[in-house]
Amino acid sequence: MDDIPGNAPARPGAAPDPWAKAASENFPVASRLLPRGTRARVVAFYRFARAADDAADGGDHSPESRLARLDSLEAGLDGTARNEGSDLRALVDPPALAEARALLPAFRRDVTLTDCADWDDLMAYCASSAVPVGRFLLAVHGEGEDAQAPSDALCAALQVLNHCQDIAADERGLGRCYLPLDLREAAGVARADLTAPAMSPALRAVVRRTLDATDDLLAAAAPLPARIRARGLRAQATATLDLARRLSRRLRHGDPLARRIAPSRLDFARAGLAGLAAAVVGSRR
Repeated sequence: MDDIPGNAPARPGAAPDPWAKAASENFPVASRLLPRGTRARVVAFYRFARAADDAADGGDHSPESRLARLDSLEAGLDGTARNEGSDLRALVDPPALAEARALLPAFRRDVTLTDCADWDDLMAYCASSAVPVGRFLLAVHGEGEDAQAPSDALCAALQVLNHCQDIAADERGLGRCYLPLDLREAAGVARADLTAPAMSPALRAVVRRTLDATDDLLAAAAPLPARIRARGLRAQATATLDLARRLSRRLRHGDPLARRIAPSRLDFARAGLAGLAAAVVGSRR
């Protein structure tokens, strides 16, 4: 994945930097725009979420062992096991910790289910797979409830954009497809179309309809930066919105089966500048 501006590459032989890893995601949860005082908590949340995601994907492990690993992570949040959950518990207050727990239903669903029936089902999935991420960030920065609705919309949009990027990888590696099943069936998309060398006209139509709905989420997310008091988080929200809009356009005009569609370095640079400008201008609440 592309690094965000300001992230220097690790030195050869250097120990892995959890902050750098968290900051190098497609839509970084932990960017350098955040204040130093929250970084340890954000990285701990990222590590918990990554551990849960890895557990759900599971490789060659059985569904039972994957669910057991997720149960162990939840026990860490409760303080009855030592793992990424207990590491997070030691750093955050109960309201923020609750958002980590709220992620687990989506990961448990990933173990047992492979498709989202329709848009509402996909949004229900995003409500636990993505929405808690934004709410955690709001909680650790002490933001108000008026930021929650646009944050929820942004996080759901980011999740769907990732699903559109990873259609073939999800199907080939995990046997999952998050594009709404009713849209796929109505368009006549076959399962084999999901891993073809290029998108069929039917699959392209489904992706475009999915992106139309995602753009509606991004429109609902537009008020978010103005509702955030913390400068660093406001800057990150602005940059993330900018990146999401750019990625949606790239996916609309590209083919994620033919090649990986992702924000470019120029996209990251422009988004970073937008974020810095938002930090300087200040909140317009």
